[in-house]
Amino acid sequence: MYVRDAKNREEVWLLDHIEDMGLDETAFRSRDYVIAIDEETNQKAGFGRVRVHKTDDADVCELTSIGVLEDWRGQGVGAHVVERLIQKAGDDGFETVYSLTGEPDYLRQFGFEPIEAGDLPEKLQERLEAKREATAPDAVPMALPTSEFRMPQKFRQAFKRAAADEGADEPQEGPEDFGIDPDEATYKYDTGR
Repeated sequence: MYVRDAKNREEVWLLDHIEDMGLDETAFRSRDYVIAIDEETNQKAGFGRVRVHKTDDADVCELTSIGVLEDWRGQGVGAHVVERLIQKAGDDGFETVYSLTGEPDYLRQFGFEPIEAGDLPEKLQERLEAKREATAPDAVPMALPTSEFRMPQKFRQAFKRAAADEGADEPQEGPEDFGIDPDEATYKYDTGR
């Protein structure tokens, strides 16, 4: 399992999953995203975004649209997506990253702390209002100095062993599921043998 920058050809996949999970796709750009991938099967497991808000004073960095596909949850995938996003933000010179999230307890594990909405940069105050109206009515503003990110060891271990929980409860599909009666159906190339 590893996390890498998203490629342009993955836009449709990202948009589909962002929509399915009800995440924020405002000002979507695939190059802002990272994707977690299983190196054995090449399956995509999760994603997240660093969104830079340009201001007259100083640019502001927000982590947003962090999602993990259902079959991959609970295995450290989201934690490693967050780690990569923080690393990316730090590499771009940001000392603090912000997140406006409906899951503050999740980000708290990595050192994020809730802050008052009034303490947010002005651009993010506006964004918080918009996000609360559109996708996350209970969004909490949080901040983290990039140098203070910490990864709990349990996530490192889980990530090393991560595997999709594919179809554990799904029954096998048969011809009947597609409206085909296997006893009566004829096929285009049926030779009658």
